[in-house]
Amino acid sequence: MLLRLEMVTVPVASIDRAKAFYVDQLGFSTEQDLRVDEDHRFVELVPPGSTCTIALTSGYVDAAPGSLQGVQLNVDDVDAVHGYLREREVQVTDVQEFPWGRFCFFSDPDGNGWSIHEVSPS
Repeated sequence: MLLRLEMVTVPVASIDRAKAFYVDQLGFSTEQDLRVDEDHRFVELVPPGSTCTIALTSGYVDAAPGSLQGVQLNVDDVDAVHGYLREREVQVTDVQEFPWGRFCFFSDPDGNGWSIHEVSPS
């Protein structure tokens, strides 16, 4: 049995504002943006280099905007990603070192919390 995590729904108040943040500031690409009717919209975005996408939706998932916390993006060089985020005016924490790795943290405009984790070579 294979269980592949391929999409995470990110609860947001405004799809357009969130899409602008994820695409223009974080560099995600748009896989699809479908308005089914006045109450239902589905936007799928892809982080650079990821096989897992995120979904910004209206009318499908009943979750409070900003309630998603602890989503982690793994990277080879947290310092490079940190610099990239700062250049794009993302409010990101300083790089922090923990016994389990190096991280920086940011939130989207609704307060959904993300971490960037530098994966140590094995």
